[in-house]
Amino acid sequence: MREIQPGQDLDFVCGAERLSTQAIRSIYPPEKERLGVPAIGVQRSVGRGVRGGLDRAGAGSVLDMGGIGPAWEIVYDGFDPGREGLREALCTLGNGRFATRGATPDGESRTPGTYVAGCYDRLDSEIAGRTVTNEDIVNLPDWLPLTFATPGSQWFRPERAALPAYRHELDLWHGVLVRDLRWRDDEDRVTRVRQRRVVSMADPYLAALETTFTAENWSGPIRVRATLDGRVSNRGVARYHGLRGDHLTGHATGSDDDVAWLTASTRSSHITVGLAARIDADARGAQVCPGLDHVSSEHVLNLAQGDPAALTKIVALTTSRDPAGHDPLSSALGRVCHAPCFEELLARHAAAWERLWGRARLDVSSARLSQAIHLHIFHLLQTLSPHTADLDVGVPARGLHGEAYRGHVFWDELFVQPWLALRFPEVSLGLLRYRRRRLPEARAAARAAGHEGAMFPWQSGSDGREETPALHLNPLSGRWLPDHSRLQRHVGLAVAYNVWQHYLATGSMPAWCAELLLDIARFFASLAVLHGDRYEIRGVMGPDEYHDAYPGADVPGLANNAYTNVMTAWLLMRARETAALAPPDLRPTADELARWDHVSRRLRVDFHDGVISQFTGYGDLLELDWERYRGVRRLDRALEVDGDDVNRYKASKQADTLMLCYLLTADELTGLLKRLGYPAEPGLIPRTVSYYLARTSHGSTLSAVVHAWVLARSNRVQSWRFFTEALYSDIKDVQGGTTAEGIHLGAMGGTLDLLQRCYLGLELRPDGLRLDPLLPGRLGVLSMPIRYHGRQIFIDADHREARLNGTARRTAPPR
Repeated sequence: MREIQPGQDLDFVCGAERLSTQAIRSIYPPEKERLGVPAIGVQRSVGRGVRGGLDRAGAGSVLDMGGIGPAWEIVYDGFDPGREGLREALCTLGNGRFATRGATPDGESRTPGTYVAGCYDRLDSEIAGRTVTNEDIVNLPDWLPLTFATPGSQWFRPERAALPAYRHELDLWHGVLVRDLRWRDDEDRVTRVRQRRVVSMADPYLAALETTFTAENWSGPIRVRATLDGRVSNRGVARYHGLRGDHLTGHATGSDDDVAWLTASTRSSHITVGLAARIDADARGAQVCPGLDHVSSEHVLNLAQGDPAALTKIVALTTSRDPAGHDPLSSALGRVCHAPCFEELLARHAAAWERLWGRARLDVSSARLSQAIHLHIFHLLQTLSPHTADLDVGVPARGLHGEAYRGHVFWDELFVQPWLALRFPEVSLGLLRYRRRRLPEARAAARAAGHEGAMFPWQSGSDGREETPALHLNPLSGRWLPDHSRLQRHVGLAVAYNVWQHYLATGSMPAWCAELLLDIARFFASLAVLHGDRYEIRGVMGPDEYHDAYPGADVPGLANNAYTNVMTAWLLMRARETAALAPPDLRPTADELARWDHVSRRLRVDFHDGVISQFTGYGDLLELDWERYRGVRRLDRALEVDGDDVNRYKASKQADTLMLCYLLTADELTGLLKRLGYPAEPGLIPRTVSYYLARTSHGSTLSAVVHAWVLARSNRVQSWRFFTEALYSDIKDVQGGTTAEGIHLGAMGGTLDLLQRCYLGLELRPDGLRLDPLLPGRLGVLSMPIRYHGRQIFIDADHREARLNGTARRTAPPR
């Protein structure tokens, strides 16, 4: 194990745990190295890059960055209406300010979605005889629509077209989505259509769609219709269809020469959205067709057989939340008029992505694994890029990729920010600032509940109030049921943990970060009430989410959730250290510090059967008939259909007690238990891991991440299985349809953090960075840069050794 002190010169090799090649092979025999993970569509290394297919069509590009291999591209061959939702989510393009799903510009089998970070609206719905208020991230006007028609034919729709070829390619290195198709119309005219789409990473207000037509066996005119469509609503999640989604109102449209525009406002938050589109084409004069809530322009391109002709739609999207703008419409018009041509916009965009990859790149030897890892980084950066740093936004659980969870912020930052803090500390700090800005609301919530400090809500949105719905739908039974998940007070622990991780990664503790952590500590200290000789925390839920009450109880909530109590002890210890870093006016009193110390030594933790109890009374619950429910991930829904209640059983949706092993090293956990007066007997942690692993249904994508982590050094084969499940959970849509509603950002961030902090063994400590690598052999060589205390460090490691140096290194395009 090697420790790196802040400011230390780096250029050395540190050995991993000493295992011979033969020993490694005995743990990972070759026949088990074949993962059997299906490819995403078809991946081929074809040496295209951004330029690729256009060259084959005869039109050149000013951008030539070389080819990309299968580790950097996702390819879908063929048109499958039933799988379009999944492809749309995974082909989303974004820049940290806004994102647009990978919906086709035409057709009926599409779920259009464009979402601006932090743009929410609130509506009332009548559900089960009650008025339910929900705040949603708003599906904004659709800038994509573009269709075409050959002479005498109907407008193109892929669902009813003859398609000799149809292909989507997502270029992860350059951030470009390409659709390439050949269409045979009723007159046997074959037209090749190639579209390149970007949501600019260089200018976070711009997006563009270039469409190139090539008449393969005919010549003549082709009509093209481009539309800005405000006739959208929040309809991307089937189980929400009983709720209102008509967030947009007050539409207006217009046009001026080659620019069309549309504005609309959200109903209750009164956010105005401006959308302007410029058409660049060598076409006859456009015919504009304005409507109340949409505007279209029709263009005619004269095609000569074999010669490509292009039409480009360049779009600017602005809102009344943007800085430095007079109003959204004039801002959108100004931006789209000053936007460069497509090739220049694309070149700037690709250069911005290259700079991002220089800081974010994480490579392993396996092209298949690299592909999934790069996809996770790609979607993380599309949601949380340097453009996000100055925005007032948090970490949406489903990214900016869909409407699941209504775009709300939960605790997923716990799995995302540690990775960001070591690469994009400015983004990490911006996400903490989102919580700081809502500190007054959190303080008010704590006071209203009779507590001190700051109580953050389980679901957050625009202004910091609790956004957890009172009811949730069981899609299996069709019944609306009470939702008590707002009792997951541990969200505050996640915020505090990330404050501390940011401090360890950067060496910086701004006064407002110290204030944030200290106020969260005050809340949890006030939650702890002395009963006998132990402090107890009652009326909460743990991360498990299945257990929200005791069987038959009239009041929801549980007592002494082990994760909550132990992490509260951890927090109160960190709060004492933070107090020493805080300005004098923020420091707690001596009496307050003394109470925190006492609570951190006397919190109650229960045990049963030689393991840590998830909560008081957990050991008295019934054992579930796991044979009957084998493979059922959402046991709560399945049992409710059967007239039963998951609260009666020792069954978990995801890691709860085992989250302690995710956030804390074994030494930290045993040290905390000893501090609390519970001597950790030999084998306690392995027994606890085995006990809960056998009783978990993995109903959350986060579950595989946590279990891969906690098993990394005790059962490496099983850890690898969980890691690959987490890595492919969205790609394979393991939850059966949920990815189409938005990717799982926490799981994506968690897999990346698992590689760097768990498998690579990076431990951030106040006295330096500790490296104790134990990489699975199947990763091959892992290479990545990190930023530690303002210094760039490059790490190359395999299962035998790790090499670090702090010298600059240029990131070359992938080949």
